[in-house]
Order: sequence, then structure tokens, then C-alpha cells
Amino acid sequence: MLPYELLFQKFLEWIKEDIPFFDITSEIIDENKKCRAIILAKKSGIVAGVRIISKFYEKLGIKVKVLKDEGSRVKKGDIILEIIGNARKILMTERVILNLLSHMSGIATVTRDIVEKAKKVNPKIIIAATRKTLPGLRLLEKYAVKIGGGDTHRMSLTDMILIKDNHLKIIGDVEKAIRMAKKLASFTKKIEIEVSSLEDAIKAAKSGADIIMLDNMTPNEVKEVIETLKKLGLRKRVLIEASGGITPENIEEYAKTGVDIISLGYLTHSAPALDISLEVIEVY
Repeated sequence: MLPYELLFQKFLEWIKEDIPFFDITSEIIDENKKCRAIILAKKSGIVAGVRIISKFYEKLGIKVKVLKDEGSRVKKGDIILEIIGNARKILMTERVILNLLSHMSGIATVTRDIVEKAKKVNPKIIIAATRKTLPGLRLLEKYAVKIGGGDTHRMSLTDMILIKDNHLKIIGDVEKAIRMAKKLASFTKKIEIEVSSLEDAIKAAKSGADIIMLDNMTPNEVKEVIETLKKLGLRKRVLIEASGGITPENIEEYAKTGVDIISLGYLTHSAPALDISLEVIEVY
């Protein structure tokens, strides 16, 4: 269940950014005028954010008819939502609504494409997001990844322990870092560690990490780590995650290696917005 009330408060802040005092253009429209409008796709993709946008409209007293629900595949010209209500409100919120819907749908579209490519060669693979999200938009961006069929990974630094390269530079070594993490962590928290060499991957598995992230390794290097851990009887102890430099172009090569998880910042920081527009159809 999404925190709709919290999201609506953010929505009001975004509207205030666009309308700090009043919408000078919409003043030319009679305040009692109503209209019917449609929100439609201008390009093929996966829709995400429909339920959130619908809640925003309903809070503003605008009636909504959902024609394409979350996760639906749309093609150019498909109507996503039909809305009826105060004309000024519809025009005043148009850009914020479309920006959010386009951004989220773009993320869902890229995620779905990558998930489908990866699962063709590795049906059990998990495609996950990262924390490379825009401040203030993480919940919406991670939600869009989920709608596209991906995993949200950590929502925040509180969710789990993830020891990265800079942590290791300060602490000193893999074994010590995992030992310290185990002392601090609740039984509810998993411990993940980022490594960039076969040697450190072996140390991490032997030290009791729950997840090993192979950072910026080539597919062949990832295969070598997995095969070595199998030979040492360590593979079943840990989940293996590949991350760094992974794109739609090489996703299948990484999925073939046998990793459990592939995480990509690409899902959130490089997904192009899906082209979506609003058109007034009828005026009352």
C-alpha cells in the first residue's frame, strides 16, 4: 500500500513550485468552467503511476476513469486516463501530472525491456534498481521499477548493511568489515559486501556475508567467481549480485553467468521519459 497522503503532500509542494502565487494564464478561464480531457500515450511503452495520479486528481475533486492500469502496455494513441472536472484545476496541474507519469512510465518501460531480455536466458534472475535516484522522487522511481517487473533493492541506507569500496578503504579488509557488521547488525538485517576481485569474493563467502556484489567485473570474471565458489563449496551460502557498467546492450551476457541478482543504476538515471500528453476533448 502506497502512502498516498504523504505523496499528495509532496504533490502540493510540486504544484506550489509551478504556481508560487497564481496561474496567470488560467485566470482567463471562467472559474466555474468544466471540461473533459484525456491523457494519452504518444509512444509505445509500459504505464506506471496511474493509481498515484488518479488519487491526486480525486483529491482535487476531479473525476477519473482509468483505461490503462499500472503495468499495462500501451501503444501510440492509447488513452490512459479520462478526467472530468474544473477546467482551471486540470490545466494548472497538467505539467506536474504529465511529468510524473512520463518519468515513471519511462522507468517502467526500460525495466520491463531489461527484465524480459534477462529472463530469456536466466528465468530465475532478479533485476534490481539502485539508490541512484533523484532526491525526493525515490519512492516513485522505485515503485516504477517494481511496476516494470524489477526489484526495488534497498529503499534507504537503513534497510540493510551494504559494505562498499570506500567503507573497505577506511576499515581495512573484507573479513574485518564483515566481522564488525555482524556485531552491529540486528538478526533482521542482511549483510552485503561489494568486492572487485576473486580473492575478496572468497574471503566474503568464508566470512559469512549474505550477499556478495561483484562490482564492475566482466561477464567472464563473474563466471570465474561463481565457478570457484562452487568448487570450494561456498556458492550455496551466498547470493551473488553483479553491478556496475551493466546496460540493456550487455544484460544478457551478465544474466548467462548464473548470478542471482543484477542491479543497474541505468533503470532510474538513464530511462528516457515516455511521451504522454493531455488533450481537452469537451467543455461544459
